[in-house]
Amino acid sequence: MAMAFLSQLNLQEILQTLSVLQWMPVYVFLGAIPIIVIPYFLVFTKFWMVSVLALAWLAYDWNTHSQGGRRSAWVRNWTIWKYFQNYFPIKLVKTHDLSPRHNYIIASHPHGVLPYGTFINFATETTGFARIFPGITPYVATLEGIFWIPIVREYVMSMGVCPVSELALKYLLTQKGSGNAVVIMVGGGAEALLCHPGATTVLLKQRKGFVKVALETGAYLVPSYSFGQNEVHNQETFPEGTWKRFFQKALQDTLKKLLRLSVCTFHGRGLTRGSWGFLPFNHPITTVVGEPLPIPRIKKPNEETVDKYHALYINALQKLFDEHKVQYGLSETQELTII
Repeated sequence: MAMAFLSQLNLQEILQTLSVLQWMPVYVFLGAIPIIVIPYFLVFTKFWMVSVLALAWLAYDWNTHSQGGRRSAWVRNWTIWKYFQNYFPIKLVKTHDLSPRHNYIIASHPHGVLPYGTFINFATETTGFARIFPGITPYVATLEGIFWIPIVREYVMSMGVCPVSELALKYLLTQKGSGNAVVIMVGGGAEALLCHPGATTVLLKQRKGFVKVALETGAYLVPSYSFGQNEVHNQETFPEGTWKRFFQKALQDTLKKLLRLSVCTFHGRGLTRGSWGFLPFNHPITTVVGEPLPIPRIKKPNEETVDKYHALYINALQKLFDEHKVQYGLSETQELTII
């Protein structure tokens, strides 16, 4: 059986598949495990010292992940990320320069079932971020819970990943000089539930926190859209009134309350093309980064000011989408739906 499987794949395809397989558990599973599970359950075993050392290190190093972390150019340039990129493939496109004299919040849309394009383009150097945007240091913001897990914490920090907390964002945008760009998936996990093939819906109308942070720090807002990110997984939403939908909704509601996670029922391809599984489909993803929107620095912006710049940002995102949708596989009539 193993030989039959290998005969269907060449070496490049095997390496590409493995590169995606090693990343999915970190994003899907480890981020969803409560802090008490790994590795702290060891405190009740003969390996209790491992838990003590892990807790001691976290206590000593607690502020690091909220102060820029420990990024590693070596990790960001691992060869494995090139195989990851080529699996889809993934591409990064610049429409305007980003001056190193400013700081930026790059808002990333859509989230996708999993944000493959956002990760590869901004958390690694595989698509050439440093070359395309010289003098800009990117940080990808994600849930803080993942930084409570030893080893995983070091792994994600090495790629420039930071918590999507007010403390971490404001530190990067006000305490580390200029030329920093924080990438925020504005729609978050809730938007993942909207990410079906063919869908171009983003969760944005009531998501104004990133605009407020931009105003409080003076960071320019930059729209970005990853065309194809919704096409790499199928989602199942079972019909209302069925037992499958009952359990699906119960699971989603429970995990959202306990862990603040939005869980999708998704599937894709298997280890070989054409088979069923949970790997993403091999579909191109192109992340287009738009024109920066200058934002004034206001210590305590009022609601009217936040709404004004939020509306300007929505217009900028809409323009970016309309200008590039046909080039990257959508029809001229396809519209960006903002809810």
